[in-house]
Amino acid sequence: MKSEEHSIGIQHQEADGRGSFFLARDGIQLAEMTYSRASERRVIIDHTLVDEQLRGLGVARRLLDTAVAWARATDTRILATCPYALAQFERDPTIRDVLDQQP
Repeated sequence: MKSEEHSIGIQHQEADGRGSFFLARDGIQLAEMTYSRASERRVIIDHTLVDEQLRGLGVARRLLDTAVAWARATDTRILATCPYALAQFERDPTIRDVLDQQP
């Protein structure tokens, strides 16, 4: 499964102020991290879901890492309300540069 995991690409889509980073196989979405756009340069990650068959393989973290890379490339700040994303930002200082820590 490990080599298969590396061959799966995370995709990104956004429309009408909502977006997601997701992983699909054979047209079926198996994992996603969703966000809503708060402003031109600010998004709120609100949900992460990984199908049971992929749990424990680091897929949720790959979704977050892709979101962080996108935020860095587009000068976007991230506010996390999703419990998973929030916990990862708290645990890993290397990704906090994109975190919007609103009071």
